[in-house]
Order: sequence, then structure tokens, then C-alpha cells
Amino acid sequence: MQMACIYAPAFPLQLLLRRSEGWWRHPVAVVEDDRPQGVITWVNEAARRSGVLPGMRYAAGLSLAAGLRAGVVSPSEIAESIEALTQRLQRFSPDVEPAADEAGIFWLNVEGLKGLFPSLQRWANRLRGALRDERFEVAVVIGFRRFTTYALATCHQGVTIFDDAELELSRAQQVPLARLDLEPKFRDLLAKLGVHTVGQFVRLPERGLTDRFGARAGALHRLAAGEAGTPLRAAPMFEELAARRELEPPVFSTTHLLFTIKSMLPELLEALASQGRALASLHLTLNLDHAEPVELSIHPASPTLVEMQLIDLVRLKLESTQLAAGVEELRARADGAVATREQLGLFADRPRRDYAAANRALARVRAELGEQSVVRARLKEGHLPEAQFSWEPLIELQPACPRRTPEPFLIRRFHKRPVALTPPSRNLRNDSWNLSNPRIGSVVRSVGPYVLSGGWWQAEVSRAYHFVETQRGDLLWIYLDKRRRRWFLQGEVE
Repeated sequence: MQMACIYAPAFPLQLLLRRSEGWWRHPVAVVEDDRPQGVITWVNEAARRSGVLPGMRYAAGLSLAAGLRAGVVSPSEIAESIEALTQRLQRFSPDVEPAADEAGIFWLNVEGLKGLFPSLQRWANRLRGALRDERFEVAVVIGFRRFTTYALATCHQGVTIFDDAELELSRAQQVPLARLDLEPKFRDLLAKLGVHTVGQFVRLPERGLTDRFGARAGALHRLAAGEAGTPLRAAPMFEELAARRELEPPVFSTTHLLFTIKSMLPELLEALASQGRALASLHLTLNLDHAEPVELSIHPASPTLVEMQLIDLVRLKLESTQLAAGVEELRARADGAVATREQLGLFADRPRRDYAAANRALARVRAELGEQSVVRARLKEGHLPEAQFSWEPLIELQPACPRRTPEPFLIRRFHKRPVALTPPSRNLRNDSWNLSNPRIGSVVRSVGPYVLSGGWWQAEVSRAYHFVETQRGDLLWIYLDKRRRRWFLQGEVE
């Protein structure tokens, strides 16, 4: 199987230079800590020419290069960038494996790409160009083995393609060991033995290396000698996480939009957490009524699974946005990044609903609108559907205790008062019957009648109930009042 190795040298240094525009002309170093005694881990060529080397203290480096710029690149930033780059590379090949122990190395399966691109050279050039647009400098080596493509990528620039596996192996054995990510003590011991290249390393006895330096050295020897190694372990391809809400009628109110977005966030955050990720950015599309859509992007300071933090950012963004028309459709898309173990633990332990906050909000509503403004339905015995429940004041919201049912069932939502409907021209099954709202379309199917009669002890009732489906897909619960000879909408079915 042919594979490609993508090598981004000095990956943490590249991240620092991408973050700090204008630094590339100056000596630059990556340090472990943002303090004078912080250890330098990576340097660019300008710093190296001034004598600044990895392992020095920042204060010592500053004494050699007065204009030395330095910054910290955290492990979380590196992990997030690797994930983002993996997703970017998955546009060029579905099978992408980032290296587990060295940042900036990726292997891609290139089998089958020849049918999609004129040549692998053209494919590799396009890949390098796409990463250069994102300010990443990479080398690409296409060959047959994981270790050899990696070793060759560390000492090549641009694109290198091998069609002969034996030529690839012989060229890899000329690579200096100093180019590889070896433990410094191991590399120095090999240098004392006069072993400076991969080929010289291969000529050493494998058993002696294993006995003296451990199993890892023996495994490295087998790979350098041409062993195929483990198959490509492709990173999972995450599906796009999105949610959508229709708003009817179109909405202008920022508060209404904010609560709609708030109702969409839990499903996005739960999906991200199930993938071991946190939200890095939230992209909103507000489709307006007869106006151009509005695109909004929210970027938290760091990837998060905290809903209230995101809601606050969304509120600020909405308040600063002028809408030319009402919003009739709202779309949300979440981009993720690797979540920390603490974030995932807090998200799993966090209750989905804050009942204390809900009760405080309801108390404010009662104080402003009166005690009868917050009520709950209580089931009771009754002959008519609208008489089978009553409203009573809700003092405190309690956790729900839903009953387990073997199968999901439909829910009928009542109107406070039945809504009068336009009568059909001929009969109920005539698909030309348009109900009260022309947006939902005419009736396409009906089930019924279900006759309800009685009530002689008060006022006699005779109703014929039907379930009707409209062209838009709405399922309505309607009835014919036989005594009054009129049709009414009792409610909708969800």
C-alpha cells in the first residue's frame, strides 16, 4: 500500500509564528514557561544563527539575541491544532493517522487517488498549497513504508515520490539519525559508537540493541531495516454537527432568538462530548424573510462545554447585529477540538437542568404578572377533552419523573379554546379543503370519525373527531360539532 507522510517541521514553532504575525523576520523561540528561567524548546533559523539553541534558558538566549521573541505553546493548543489539521487533511484522503509521539507528522493512505487526480504529484502539490494557505510549511514524501517515508520527510523539502520500494529503503538509510526524534541520550550513545545514519544503525545486531537499550530500540531497528510496521490507524472522521429551527412567524426579537439558540446548544454539546471534544467555534446562519442571510461566528477563548459561557457570547453577538428582516430559519454548526479529561468529567456530572435557577426565574414572573401567571395542568375526570384537566398554580418546579413506556406515543396539544375552521366545500376527504391557515396547505388525508356524545346532565354534546394531515405535514385534531354544524380545531399532534 502506498502512503504519504506529511511532515510539518518544528510544529510548535510554526504554531507560535502563525499566532504572532510579523515575528518571522526576528529570532523566535518556544519556551516551556513564560519567565526568564523558562527553558527554550524550539528555535527558528534566525535565533540559531545568533547562537540560541534548545535547552538554554530564555534569559541566556536573550543575552545572545537582543531581539529574541518567545512564547509558550501549550499541549492543549498543540492537540487542538493536530485535530484541526487532521480534519483538513481528511479532505484529501479519508484515511489520516497523526503520529502519536511526535507533533506535526501525519500519514495518509493514497491508494485509489490516482483515479481522482491526474497524478500523485498533482495531488501532493494541491495538498501543500492548501496547507501553505493556512501558513503551514510541510514536506510530503510518498512511498511504501511508514518509517522510511517519515525519515525521508525530515530531510526533504517540497514533494518527493518513490515508485520503487527498494530505492525508498536505500535512500532512507542515508538519513542522519540527528534528523529523527530519538531520545538525546540514545542518540549520543550511538554517536560514540560511530553510528550516525540510519544505514549504520541497521547494521548493528538487533538482539544486542534490544538487550542494551530496550524493546523500543529493537522495534526501531526492525522498522529501519524495512519491516512494514503496523497498518495505518486512521483517525475517525467526525460528522458535521448541526441543528436547525424554523421560526413561524419570522422573529425580530433578540430575546426570542437567544432562547431558540439556547434550546439548540444541549444537543450539539452532548454530541461533541460523546466524541471527546469541546466546542471551539459556533457558526450561526440566520435566514431572513425576503432578505440576505446573516452569518455569525462565535469563538470562545478556549474550547468549552459550558453552555452559559456560550449563551453570553451569543447574546453579545446578537445585540451588535442589525437585522434587515425577521428570521424565519436558524441554523447552527459546531466545530470541535480535543476536550480535556476535566471538561468531559464536569460535563458528565453536570445536571441537564438547573431547577434552582428555573424557580428563581418563575418567582420573578409571578412577582411581575401575578400568582396565576405560572400554572401547571392537573389531570382530572371529565367527559369532554377540554374538561379532563384543570390549571393550578405552580409554586416550585420539581424534577420530572416520566413513566417508562414500551413504545413512544403521540402527544396532543390542546388549544385553550377550540378554533373555528372554514367548513369543507363537499366532504372531509376532499383534498381541496383549506383550513384556517393557508400556510399549512389543504387536507391530504383524514382518519375518523371518532364519535363523542352525551352530557345530557348539562348540555347535550355530539362531536365527530378526526385526525387530518395537511400538505405541509401537520397532523391536526379536529371535530365537527353536529348540534352547531360547525368544524373546530381542538389541537395538534406531535
